Amino acid sequence: MAPPLQPVRGTRDLIGDDAARHAYVVDTARRITALYGFSEWQTPIFEDTKVFSRTLGETSDVVTKEMYTFEDRGGDSVTLRPEGTAGVCRALITAGLTQTLPQKVFYNGPMFRYERPQKGRYRQFHQIGVELLGPSTPLADAEVIAAGWQILNELGVAKDVVLNINTLGDAESRDNYRAALVTYFTVHAESLSADSKTRLEKNPLRILDSKDEGDLALVANAPMIYDHLSEKAAQFYMGLKTALTGFGVPFTENPRIVRGLDYYNHTAFEFVTTALGAQGTVLAGGRYDGLVEQMGGHPVPGVGWAAGIERLAMLLESPPVSTPPVIVMGEEKAIEVAAHLHAHGVKAEISFQAGFKNGLKYANRRAAKWAVLANPEGLVLKNLDDGSQRDITLVELTPLLRS
Repeated sequence: MAPPLQPVRGTRDLIGDDAARHAYVVDTARRITALYGFSEWQTPIFEDTKVFSRTLGETSDVVTKEMYTFEDRGGDSVTLRPEGTAGVCRALITAGLTQTLPQKVFYNGPMFRYERPQKGRYRQFHQIGVELLGPSTPLADAEVIAAGWQILNELGVAKDVVLNINTLGDAESRDNYRAALVTYFTVHAESLSADSKTRLEKNPLRILDSKDEGDLALVANAPMIYDHLSEKAAQFYMGLKTALTGFGVPFTENPRIVRGLDYYNHTAFEFVTTALGAQGTVLAGGRYDGLVEQMGGHPVPGVGWAAGIERLAMLLESPPVSTPPVIVMGEEKAIEVAAHLHAHGVKAEISFQAGFKNGLKYANRRAAKWAVLANPEGLVLKNLDDGSQRDITLVELTPLLRS
């Protein structure tokens, strides 16, 4: 006999408690973002490769090492989406919505990256995310952060998470800061890792994100962006902190949070936790005012975040408890009862077990409180908590079970 087929490395099935946790994260995020006025968008899970190569940077690790890219039968290069923001911005342009702003978008779904699987990280993973397109004020940044914070609170994981914020400044600030970093790291170039030597030539800000121990020692004494902010950028950053305080969102300033691409500006933030072992990011984002224009659209400011559903699900103390169904037994008569209950919004499940005795065993396995024994001569409602039972009509049954 052939060996049983297994899921591809870096993927997994969502079944049972895993599926319940996953759905709870998505449902909570959908509900909270709706309170803030976000509408749900669904974009394709694969796009023209240029959607990602143009936005993530041709030389980035995601583009060069991690993307699932292939040529389809028509000879076009397509890529399974590694993240959600680029697809949302492409959809904004495609739908002609760059002149109908603001657009407040919530999304969720699978993403794909070829990387080493590890705790809470998979090659097919899932994200929730929001994008606020149009406003260019720090209030918009604070609002998307506040929405993320409220989701973490509603999930019960906020106690394990710390919000780190930073500013990337505007173009003038970044030019000044980049020059200061080049001057500093050039003096110490011989002590840099090979990757950081390359970054010094191409994108010195990314050295600040290095995990190499030697680089970290140099980064600790590197110039701070706060000393190189333009007056406008400094005012924006102060406005962000004031607005976050107004929303009641606690935060810590972390000057080492960076983004490698030039379309990022002003706000960068990460919600991090140590509850999963080493410090890890569970929700992160920032402002990207140049992205839509880079993709061929009109200039549209934007800010947003994404969060890994798998990591958030791992932080949940226990899987959400689903309301158990009413178990209906009685073959043909059960059809009438179950159909009636479904039509009135009652969670009901027909037992496929032979006989009432086996049906009751099944109801106990499903942790049901109620069972309906549908006899040809009438209905019997059984309370599985105390064992009591009584005759009942279909008209009486619905309001009782909905209460």
